[in-house]
Formats: sequence, C-alpha cells, structure tokens
Amino acid sequence: MKIVKEFSRFAHEYNMHNIIQSKVASKLVSMLEKNHYSSVLDLGAGAGAIYENMICNNIKIDKFTALDFSREMLNLHPKGKNIQTICLDFNNSNSFKIYVDKEFSILISASALQWSTDLSAVLNSISRLADEYYFAFFTSKTFSTLHKVAGVQSPIYSQKSIFDALENYTIDRMEEIQYHLSFDSVLEMFRYIKRSGVSGGAGVLSYKEMKNIMKNYPLDYLEFEVLFIRAKIK
Repeated sequence: MKIVKEFSRFAHEYNMHNIIQSKVASKLVSMLEKNHYSSVLDLGAGAGAIYENMICNNIKIDKFTALDFSREMLNLHPKGKNIQTICLDFNNSNSFKIYVDKEFSILISASALQWSTDLSAVLNSISRLADEYYFAFFTSKTFSTLHKVAGVQSPIYSQKSIFDALENYTIDRMEEIQYHLSFDSVLEMFRYIKRSGVSGGAGVLSYKEMKNIMKNYPLDYLEFEVLFIRAKIK
C-alpha cells in the first residue's frame, strides 16, 4: 500500500469547487496501463473529468460510455461520435441488465461509489461488465476533524467497509492519498463544502453544529482520504 499526502490552497477561487475531484480523476487515469481501449464505462461520469484526462494523456478510446444519475451533469460531458451518455442510478441493479458480460475493456469510477446506498450490492451488479476495474473512493476519514468537532459520524464508507465490499475482486494495486485543502477562513471552507459535491455529511449540519465549528475548528484546511484501486474479478 502506498500512502501519499498532498496539499492544495483553495483561496478565493470558488469556481474551482471541484478541485479535489479533478485531482482524483487525474490520479485514477494515471493508473491506466494501456494507451488504447476498445470500450470504457465511466460510472458516475459527471461532467467528463475521466474522459478529458484520458484524452489529455493520449489514450485512444473506440467507445466511451458515460453513466450518471444527473442529466444536468451529463449535459456538460464532452460529446462525440464515440461517446454515449446515459442517465441512470447505479444503486438500481436493473440499470446494468442492458449490458452483456465483459462488454467493456475497463470500468472506471472516480468520486462516486462512496455514495452507494449498498456498496456491496453495487459492486456485485457491475462485477460482470468489464475485464478490469479502476475505482477511487473517498473514505470516512474525509473531513475527520470537522466531524469530530461537530460530534457527527461520516455518512460514507470506512476503508474496512470498502475492502469488505470488494471481497469478490482481486486487488492488483492500491494507493491511499490524503489531500489537505487549505482555506483563509472557516466561512470560506463552508462555502467550498456547499459547492463541492464532496460534503461528507457536512452539508447537513445544523446551524448549532456549524456555529460550533466556526468557533472551534482547529485547522486551516479540510482533510480528504481517497483509496485508489485497480482490480479484477476473482
């Protein structure tokens, strides 16, 4: 297991609210071993960070399928003759019945599956779809100090829960990266949380909890922990 710590300053650039997700997508694509794939399934594709990183890395793709539950996000995804965008909920196992076994060369998913209502069930649903799998999971240690100060539990999965859910997969490579994102004030930090899509439970804090954090949060940064995994089915 390789553990890396990274640090970034957010400052006043609120338009870069997806800065951590962008880093995650870039890192996950850097783990790809080939420069050509006949078919790619991006689960939780959003606005297309995975596709754009693959193109920037000169990776050729014959067919790219982008799946996301948000039509608004998919409307922002790059378009092309080789790109298909499909709006669906990955928590619904029936969503994947349209695909045949091993239809895709790889299935890749960045910053999405930690929001699964049942991670084991989702991983089982997608287990027949591809030859290789590339995952990036935010873990429950994301916003760990904030959760501690607020006295709340993280709504996303712990490392142990993620590994338990991957019991039917053989993990070929795993890296843990801890990101720190710095802010000039706690208020600025909350603005980021609201806009980032990586709320980690902080988006549902009560006014009292937020006021307590504003007063007692001891850091000038937010913590993120991400597991990067390359795997195959056993």
